[in-house]
Amino acid sequence: MNKKKIIIATGGTGGHIFPAISLAQYLYKKNFEVEITTDIRGKKFFNEINFLEIKTISTATIFIKNPILILKNIFLIIFSIIKSILYLKKKKPHLVFGVGGYSSFPVCFASKTLGIPLLIYENNLLLGKANKILSFFAKKIFTSFSEVQGIDGNLKTKSLYCGNIIRQEIMNYKHNFNEKNDLKILVLGGSQAAKIFGEKLPRIFEMIKKENLKISIYQQCLPEQNNSLKNFYESISIQNEIFNFDPNILKYYKKIDLVITRSGSSVSAELLNCNIPFISVPLEKSADDHQNKNAEFFQKKGFCFLIKENQIDESLFLLIKSFYKDKSILKNCVNNQKSYSKINTMEKILNEIENITDEKN
Repeated sequence: MNKKKIIIATGGTGGHIFPAISLAQYLYKKNFEVEITTDIRGKKFFNEINFLEIKTISTATIFIKNPILILKNIFLIIFSIIKSILYLKKKKPHLVFGVGGYSSFPVCFASKTLGIPLLIYENNLLLGKANKILSFFAKKIFTSFSEVQGIDGNLKTKSLYCGNIIRQEIMNYKHNFNEKNDLKILVLGGSQAAKIFGEKLPRIFEMIKKENLKISIYQQCLPEQNNSLKNFYESISIQNEIFNFDPNILKYYKKIDLVITRSGSSVSAELLNCNIPFISVPLEKSADDHQNKNAEFFQKKGFCFLIKENQIDESLFLLIKSFYKDKSILKNCVNNQKSYSKINTMEKILNEIENITDEKN
């Protein structure tokens, strides 16, 4: 019996890539044939995954202010859609599954022109621009949260809350809360966050050290920041580990007590499911302000602490210092995270995929 083939179309950032990988691994174990499409940014995430065929389809976004660049990007998007149609005609998938991001759009749109069933997944609390357009063509809209904004009218009838798509090894991990009076802090972020955090946070950690508070730092940064950060921390006798992108982030989760991170939905969901307290610093210029919406949602639930980027200098030191003074602040955050209702995300998605592919057969 031939395996059913699924094409997963994803954006090029970690927030889209990691759910795509997690879903691909799950479906592969369920005896589906799985391929992934992404752009050149996303391809680097797949270096160590040998069971997947990765197709690179470069595209662009029209949601920018430069009119000349918009026109250029429209032609690139049209070319990408044509390329996607040819790709799908050759592969003949039973279904296309889009996980968001503008580079997922051409393949998802092409699936509609060929009559291939389309499912989409929204990872954030606000339906993204690409998914907003695709939602009118999709047979089902999976959402990571029940409170997702932007799904109105008739779209609600095909919306299904499935929860967060998270890597299985992270889903299975539960963190042990540290009762000792020290803090091991993990600093995470994509390229923009790594640069800014690398510039702003060391001085704040130095202030904590000068208060005679015990601290260790595990910091993700840009390669060009490696030496300067390591030299700085060693000069003020702060135990540290400096690293660049690492797909095995779980090894760092196991070492630390607190995370400082951007407010992407994927990393926030991972930390929530692992029961790790985190300080969320939204990217100020994120599309549709979605990172701020994510952070505010998690903060209101008591799952994290929120600091705006322009408040880092004045607020972060005081917040971290309060954790030393009263460890119950972090413990309450962990308890709130433990109250978060876990649902069978993959099983819900699999059930819909099987129903639709069975209909197609």
